[in-house]
Amino acid sequence: MDSNNVSVLWGIAGPGVSGAIFGAAWWFWVDAVVCSSVKISFLHYLPGIFASLAALMFNCVNRDEISYDYYSPYGGDDEWRLKLWLFVAYVVSFVSLAGAVGLLVQDALTGPSSWTGVAGVLQCVFVLISGLVYWTCHTED
Repeated sequence: MDSNNVSVLWGIAGPGVSGAIFGAAWWFWVDAVVCSSVKISFLHYLPGIFASLAALMFNCVNRDEISYDYYSPYGGDDEWRLKLWLFVAYVVSFVSLAGAVGLLVQDALTGPSSWTGVAGVLQCVFVLISGLVYWTCHTED
């Protein structure tokens, strides 16, 4: 198989793989909330929400627009804005992951079960992986 066939196959199968990973991420979280014996505070929902927002943010940027050989008739100002947008998206994603790890530590030390913390970390990791998978496979063609 040559690289062109692989990229075509990845363009076809990639969004489905990304969606399956995203669904698994939210399934972990819903399972933890439903199976929990205590009420889960809204604070525990925030890392997954912000991770999903970050995945949406970096998928709003076309990969081809941040390369150095991309020509824009509007000047070169767009490239630094896109890079800044990607930087903010990655900061949001890593802060959401750090928040999920912090809540895991809190749940392990004080909560009756640490499954909600583990599920929160798994949710953030899988949401961010699914966002990156989709970013690598989708094109504007």
